Amino acid sequence: METAKRRSQRDYTMTFKLSVVDQVEKGELSYKEAQERYGIQGKTTVLTWLRKHGRQNWNPGAYLGSPRMGSMSEQNRPLTPEQRIKELEEQLALSNQKAQFFEAVVDVLQTDYGLSVGKKASRQVLSQKRVQNLSISGACRFMGISRQAYYKRNRADIARLALDQKVVDFVAQKRLRQPRMGTRKLHYLLHCQPQHALKVGRDRLFSILRERRLLVTRKRAYHKTTDSHHRFRRHPNLLKSGPDQVVPSGPEQVWVADITYLPTQEGVAYLSLVTDAFSRKIVGYHVHESLHTEAVAQALRRAVSQRQTAQPLIHHSDRGSQYCSGMYQALHAKHDIRCSMTEGYDCYQNALAERVNGILKTELLLQRPQDLAQAKKMVSESVAIYNRERPHLSLRYQTPDAMHRAFG
Repeated sequence: METAKRRSQRDYTMTFKLSVVDQVEKGELSYKEAQERYGIQGKTTVLTWLRKHGRQNWNPGAYLGSPRMGSMSEQNRPLTPEQRIKELEEQLALSNQKAQFFEAVVDVLQTDYGLSVGKKASRQVLSQKRVQNLSISGACRFMGISRQAYYKRNRADIARLALDQKVVDFVAQKRLRQPRMGTRKLHYLLHCQPQHALKVGRDRLFSILRERRLLVTRKRAYHKTTDSHHRFRRHPNLLKSGPDQVVPSGPEQVWVADITYLPTQEGVAYLSLVTDAFSRKIVGYHVHESLHTEAVAQALRRAVSQRQTAQPLIHHSDRGSQYCSGMYQALHAKHDIRCSMTEGYDCYQNALAERVNGILKTELLLQRPQDLAQAKKMVSESVAIYNRERPHLSLRYQTPDAMHRAFG
């Protein structure tokens, strides 16, 4: 028997902890059910998270369960033989009518809609013993199949369900750190696991996750953080389609930058990002409380400090006042960086930066942080997961960090 892998508190991201706390406090799961569903080790781990991050009082003795209610059965008066016979006749007539009704429903489903309801449903009825004293031979006679066919189908279904459960366990393990990882990426990662033999097709994987309500729904959010009405100089768009378009052929040739809104429970925070346009790696980021240029520039300083080459570099952004300011442009001049900007306020001209913002906020930063300090910790964890663990569709399922190192 395989022993479960031991995990420490560092294996659980802050976003994951807050998500579990939120589900428990909303009543979607008990803390024991959450512990079992997500494979959280330690009997009091979830309770510790609830006491530390929850909005309710989870201290011992604060919650009192509902009192147990006793019930007294009323004794019915005995029926006479005639009354009993009449009651049984009424029950028999009702049962016959019910059986005829459902036989008609099944017939309509099969003939008019082309649905087969006999196989899976019949096995479920037999396994759950929902019909008293019904033997397998009798059920097979009702369905018009042999016992051998029934057992053959049963074995195939058991093997299929076992494989489905292994797939679900694999998905749950991957979504511990990336709660909104999509099905196509999961399908790619499944086929990278030869030792587990989890070779299921894409459509079947969709079906498995759909049956268990594990498909990820798209989220959209929009908050404007760009002020393009200012007195500073605008720069041309060097990435615009045309004969002079600059197309990166490797890392550290084009960086894209943007600022996104990051709400906390105590106020408003902002996240400045600098992303490599070729490898999609986040090379610089900074979480700050205001939209002052000094705070936004911290992300660029961090990115420049980690550069590995001295090749010509283009910095592309929108026409926000922070990027057009003299202080930010002085950083460009200091590090010999060419400036490129969108034409007006058109988010599609800075689509790559907007896409990275969306990935972080809709896939990884799923819970609202308490304050700026917690926001910084959650962003640090999310950026590490995005760069090193999340396969990227446009990179042929390579991670941004792997692509950056391969071509650096």
